[in-house]
Amino acid sequence: MKASRLLWMTLLVIVAVSCAKEDDSWQDLMPQGDGPGGMVPGNGTGVNASIGELTSFTIAVDSTSLAETETIDTNDEDYIENNSFSQVVNVRYDGNTATVTGDTDGVTITTDGAHVTATATGKVNYVLSGSTSNGSLKLYGEKKLAITLNGVSITNPTGAAINNQCKKRAYIVLVEGTVNTLRDGSTYTMTDGEDMKATLFSEGKLLFSGKGRLRVYANCKAGITSDDYVLFRPGNNVYVRSTLGNGVKANDAILVRGGVINIEASAPGVKGLSSDALVQVDGGRTTVITTGDSEWDSDEKDLSSAAGIKADSACNINGGIINLMSTGKGGKGINCDDVLTINGGSLRVITTGARHTYGSTRTSPKGIKSDKLLAINGGNVMLRTTGGEGAEAIESKTQVLIAGGTVEAYAYDDVINGKKDVTIGGGKVFCYSSNNDGIDSNGTLNLQGGVVVSFGTTSPEDAFDTDNGTFTITGGTAIGIGGGTSSPSSSTSTQPVVMVGGSSLAAGTYVAVAGNSGNVLALLVPRAYTQYTLLVTSPGLTKGGTCSITTGATVTGGTEFDGLITGAAVTGGTTLFSGTLSSIVTSSGVTGGMGGGGQMGW
Repeated sequence: MKASRLLWMTLLVIVAVSCAKEDDSWQDLMPQGDGPGGMVPGNGTGVNASIGELTSFTIAVDSTSLAETETIDTNDEDYIENNSFSQVVNVRYDGNTATVTGDTDGVTITTDGAHVTATATGKVNYVLSGSTSNGSLKLYGEKKLAITLNGVSITNPTGAAINNQCKKRAYIVLVEGTVNTLRDGSTYTMTDGEDMKATLFSEGKLLFSGKGRLRVYANCKAGITSDDYVLFRPGNNVYVRSTLGNGVKANDAILVRGGVINIEASAPGVKGLSSDALVQVDGGRTTVITTGDSEWDSDEKDLSSAAGIKADSACNINGGIINLMSTGKGGKGINCDDVLTINGGSLRVITTGARHTYGSTRTSPKGIKSDKLLAINGGNVMLRTTGGEGAEAIESKTQVLIAGGTVEAYAYDDVINGKKDVTIGGGKVFCYSSNNDGIDSNGTLNLQGGVVVSFGTTSPEDAFDTDNGTFTITGGTAIGIGGGTSSPSSSTSTQPVVMVGGSSLAAGTYVAVAGNSGNVLALLVPRAYTQYTLLVTSPGLTKGGTCSITTGATVTGGTEFDGLITGAAVTGGTTLFSGTLSSIVTSSGVTGGMGGGGQMGW
């Protein structure tokens, strides 16, 4: 990202954030109204052109159940199926009273209206049903326990609806066909020496199972919290709405193996899924919508951003569907303090907030951000960040590594930014910046394989920018258009590269590239350029061979990826470049240095 900005513009994004009503109809959680959308803005010089779903996809709460399969590890204690609870205690709530029945041997139970406290010496399954507007369940014990939610609604005006003080595993069983609702109060009455951090709180592990539905409304603190870790499984259907605290919070890990998780959280610095250590998603569908600006953390002396997913340690995305939207200043889709790895699944992120400044400290919105390595090895990633300066789609404080999958990203600022290195060795990558660089490395940039399409804006912004390091191309197909470009190093690159500069490219026209063996590729130009630098490289170009580049050609057939077409028939057009590639790096009509990392443009 550069300090210089020649052009500013606004992308109008209409955002409708759905809010669930506090009643017992699950259908009321479905979104109403339109979501964010729009067209790709031009650069002030030509016709706007749509780049399709990237500018129009929406994020909204979706409670529709998934058809999921699950393999149960018979040696894993986190599965309730590998445990037995022969002792069952039934708690039936009825307005201002609660009735306790069942096997209470070894269980000490006290009631105060509909507030129930139980202390057990053995393993107990507490089965909850009925409804109360002034009640709770508080548990003590030294053994694993189960809490079966069998059509229960609990509101506690002065604290958590369920408060588990046992540090052993707590299995939360959602009975199929039931809707269960938990609400806390706007204030908490605390007990000395005890934590109570959420509407559903546990000192030990919280392990969800079952195909029922759980709705959690948090009015004072978090929705669901474990001082250990939280596990969701296939079949779970959980909705959390939090107005002051995080949606789901854990100390050790949040593990999403499946299920449908919906979170709407609105507060300064709020997080949807927040772990002091690991966050891992392997399946299911997780949707998080956060509304709230960043806030000043007086302990850390830093701004704390709202985020869909926040991992203080590693974050692993191995599968499933993840949809994240943040609308506040400085908001993030995924904010990871360690290594962020995406191996599979579908990830979609929208951020619309602006940069947030507090004194001399500032934080900017990001689609996905990691303080260490950010690696994409597979899956489908679609990102849109529109909040102004600093709004980047992908950022790593060290290295961005893309080895597979499909990445499509739109950003107001840099689309991909790596502080030390950006390396693309596989997959398909599409980058569109409305006001800065397509791909920006503050260190080295390496294109080794895959397919890359990158659009920067006008000079001095680039499709490919290496500020302080070497730009090396050894493989893959890449084409980019911007106001300028960093020049690949002829000493480290091994695949021919052609750079062409000119005065104008019209939106909606094709740039076509041909080599010795015929057509290599054609690229649809999504916006007008009044001056441009084009960079193209492909295995279809050979050193010593010929290359021709035309604009305005007719393109038919072929295989398309976000405007890049291969295997097409190309006819006509005006020649931009035609010649023999006598060197690894060939330049025509551009100015600037030729060293790796040197910038070319006007």
